[in-house]
Amino acid sequence: MKITIGKADEGYLVEIDGRIDTTNYNEFEGNIAHLYNEKGVMIYLDCSGLDYISSSGLRIFLTLQKKVKVQGGILKIFGMQPQIKEIFDISGFSSIFAIFPDYSTAKEA
Repeated sequence: MKITIGKADEGYLVEIDGRIDTTNYNEFEGNIAHLYNEKGVMIYLDCSGLDYISSSGLRIFLTLQKKVKVQGGILKIFGMQPQIKEIFDISGFSSIFAIFPDYSTAKEA
C-alpha cells in the first residue's frame, strides 16, 4: 500500500494505491491521523488505485468518517474501482459515505 497526501483546493487529497487489509490498516490510519484532528477539514480519498479492501480497511474508513465529522469536517471518496464499489454496496457502506465517480464531481458536491 502506498499513501500520498497533498493539499487540495480547500483540504487534503489522499491517494491510496494498493491494498488495505489486516496487515497494513494501522499504517493507513497512522498516515492520515494528523488530518482528521483539524477542525472543519475537507478530506478527499482517491480510491482509483485501491484494488482490495478487507473488513479491517472498511472499519478504518468508518473510523475516519466518524472522526472527521466530530471535528466538523467532510470526507469525500471518489474513483472507486467496480470491485471496491461492490464491497461498499454489499456492506451497506455506500449509504454511509459520500462517494463520487471522480475528483471534480466530489469537489463540486
